[in-house]
Amino acid sequence: MPEPEPMPEPEPMSMPEPEPLLTLPEVEALARAAHEGQTDKAGRPYAEHLAAVAGGVRARGGDPEQIAAAWLHDAVEDDALTREWLARAALTARTKAIVDALTKRPAEEPAAYARRILTTPGARLVKEADLAHNADPRRLAVLDGPTRRRLTEKYAGMRALLGLEREAGEAGCGGGTPRR
Repeated sequence: MPEPEPMPEPEPMSMPEPEPLLTLPEVEALARAAHEGQTDKAGRPYAEHLAAVAGGVRARGGDPEQIAAAWLHDAVEDDALTREWLARAALTARTKAIVDALTKRPAEEPAAYARRILTTPGARLVKEADLAHNADPRRLAVLDGPTRRRLTEKYAGMRALLGLEREAGEAGCGGGTPRR
């Protein structure tokens, strides 16, 4: 019986090269461009808040994925970038998950928002830096009394839901004016 002919070697499949991930400077530039012209409640450029939160994450020992998420933490919520953009963005899955966790949904209760943050690895630290900057007394001081009281209560309530014990405004997130 003749020997069967050997099967030809399959040609190697060429897989497309994965898209390189955005670097932190690229994420920063993207976030600044996305929020161009946007201001906080006191009229300060919104990018100052993003920079303060990213700096606060870094000061708290956050990693590059968390720092990237800090730059983008309000982009989808503020309609500066879309959910579709986030899904396709050249970011790690963890960074995308953190940004998504920090994106409030319409009519969402604070407890549901806090639960999502607490169940997303890395998100709590970014929210801690966000709250610290938003609740900084120097930022709140420029607002009218009723707004200052409302925001102080709102931020304290979220800190409690997240189990954050440290005082707001520490670890490099001070200065500037509040976001909302």
